Amino acid sequence: MDPEYFQSHNMSWGTLGTVRPFPNFHPEQDAREIRTALQNKDAVTVVRILTNRTNAQRQVIAQTFEEMTQKDLAVGVKKAMSGELEILLLELLMPPVQYEAFRLQQAMVGLGTDEETLLEILCTRSGEKLREISAMYKLLFKKDLEKELRGETSGDFSNLVLALLNKDNFAVGVQKDIESLSASLNGKKADAALWINILTSRDSDHLNKVLDGLELQRGQTVDQTLDKKFTGDVRQGLKVLVQCIQNPGVYLAKRLVKAKTPILQGIMISHAEEDLLCIRAAYLKLTGTSLYTALQKQYKGDHLQALLALCRSED
Repeated sequence: MDPEYFQSHNMSWGTLGTVRPFPNFHPEQDAREIRTALQNKDAVTVVRILTNRTNAQRQVIAQTFEEMTQKDLAVGVKKAMSGELEILLLELLMPPVQYEAFRLQQAMVGLGTDEETLLEILCTRSGEKLREISAMYKLLFKKDLEKELRGETSGDFSNLVLALLNKDNFAVGVQKDIESLSASLNGKKADAALWINILTSRDSDHLNKVLDGLELQRGQTVDQTLDKKFTGDVRQGLKVLVQCIQNPGVYLAKRLVKAKTPILQGIMISHAEEDLLCIRAAYLKLTGTSLYTALQKQYKGDHLQALLALCRSED
């Protein structure tokens, strides 16, 4: 493990992220080292620096690099690197809100829609953060995110996705929500609109109490209830939303199992400074194998080293 990691690791206890602010940060020195590394196509040095700095520190490095060389750091990475490593490094250089907007765009571009990635981002981000992402999406792609989502989805699933994008918190009694959801289950089909409304307009503490109460009242898990009362995309969407309310780390760990590279990188980069330790713990419990070990079975070379650096250590 890079000794630089242990310096940053020891400085930042209390965070659930694996990437922490690098102490004694000297952006000019980092920019100079990266400039030389890019000239020599030295991936090891570029990976060492960019994976040992927070995103905020990477933005300072990129700005310093541009002032020093009159060149864009991302352009330099594109010229010097290739393949999956190039993509990962470019994604590391995107500010977080820009990266989430980019991931949403990638989920909708081309033939077919990656509904799972849409759900992942919309379910795990707060309403405030999603408003920032929407604004960034418009700035980057000159398109309205809500309109794009509406065009890519249909029916109750579309209603769910749009409600998630515009989620907010309204204070309502827990018992009232339990009774409303329970009553909606008495018919042959449940009222999707009611479930969507409640699950996208309350805070997570409130919703966990509601879901626990509903399970006690109905004598089955919410997941089982959704399987019985809903069908198609909206069932899958509600199941993902419930998982993210109850334990987002477990949901994201499940998503990492057998995930293709873009999905795996997306989750690791998005959550490296937030809660990747929780996701790692959930992954180990779920699979019996640490994420650190699993990565070594799937990847190799400099790309592997970059992923391991984000993961940080064996569990």
